[in-house]
Amino acid sequence: MTKAGELVKGFRNSTVPRERTALAIWFWEIDRVLLSLIVVLMAIGLVAVAAASPVAAIDRSTAHVAVNPLIYFYRQLIWVLIGLPVMLVISMLPRTQARRLAMIGAAFFFVMLLLVPLLGSTINGAKRWIDLPGMRFQPSEFLKPVFVVTTAWLLSLRGGRDANLPVIPLTGVMTLLIAVLLMRQPDFGQTVIFAACWATLLLLSGVSMRAIGALGVAALGALVAAYMFYENGRQRINDFLGIGVSHDSGPDQTDLAFRTITNGGFTGVGPGGGQQKFRLPEAHTDYIFSVIGEEFGLLACIAIVFVYLAIIVRVLLRLLDEEDNFTILAAAGLTTEFGLQAIINMGVNAQIFPSKGMTLPFISYGGSSMLALCIGVGLLLAFTRRNPFMGRHTVVKWSGR
Repeated sequence: MTKAGELVKGFRNSTVPRERTALAIWFWEIDRVLLSLIVVLMAIGLVAVAAASPVAAIDRSTAHVAVNPLIYFYRQLIWVLIGLPVMLVISMLPRTQARRLAMIGAAFFFVMLLLVPLLGSTINGAKRWIDLPGMRFQPSEFLKPVFVVTTAWLLSLRGGRDANLPVIPLTGVMTLLIAVLLMRQPDFGQTVIFAACWATLLLLSGVSMRAIGALGVAALGALVAAYMFYENGRQRINDFLGIGVSHDSGPDQTDLAFRTITNGGFTGVGPGGGQQKFRLPEAHTDYIFSVIGEEFGLLACIAIVFVYLAIIVRVLLRLLDEEDNFTILAAAGLTTEFGLQAIINMGVNAQIFPSKGMTLPFISYGGSSMLALCIGVGLLLAFTRRNPFMGRHTVVKWSGR
């Protein structure tokens, strides 16, 4: 019997049910280690939001109406219970269908981003959300993962029969339009994420180093221009550097975050025992990493960093023997988006970067953030699925035949 025949026989004699249902095939093909790490982050996030929820609840309370201290924890639990099934359903899609879903989503959420200036609501000086009956969502959060997949597919055409298509200028125009729309909100942090993901995909797609160098110079020029002409960004950078800040004005947001994250030492003051967190703005979203540091200690922060690092390394290891160009680009791009967002948020809390107003993936409170991340990871799980019994390039249909 040939080796291929032995593999097929082993697959048939394995614990996978003979009817090969969709659920059974998904269970054997999915990257269960990656899925487990994501679930761990969700669990950590629920604990962290429970610790930070009283701070946000006090800010929302008034003299006549008291808010439940754990209201944001209960809401986050609902978003997790909604987002996790969405992630699992998307991860069951074949690669082609997952790619098509992402491309349709990219068109839809780009239109939603265009409508933000007309239909959006302003919160904390930024117009980033669209209000619908009973809910509010942020189009840019949902656009990130589907933009990455769409860009990966366009750039993957360079190596095939459509090699002459102007995909690099096309993706560049897409990124520029999104950047202009985001800067009008204003949202400099999300602009950096989109631009960085596009640059990463260009590098992986095999563009020349001369082009990469030109992009680097252009990025530097864009940062200088943003500082000179973008008032919101200039103010945050000046506050971070202490330029033009009065000593009587008190510490800025990054100073407060750093004091909070170091207040608990290595082991923390204990759940619910943090006091410095009550001075933080947006303790349940942008600065939740500092709340974790105060109540659970720097050791807990280090453990979270290793969880994020494990996720990134796991995806990269999964791609080592992958041969499909689109899959490599899409998975690497989604991992770049996920990892860069985590790095920026933790860097702001550690006083390494200026304040960006960016959530910590799967840990910060937020419905848009949670659902968008679940969509992105669902796509990532769909693209990295492989059958362990019949080879990495074998596709088993769910027909039951």
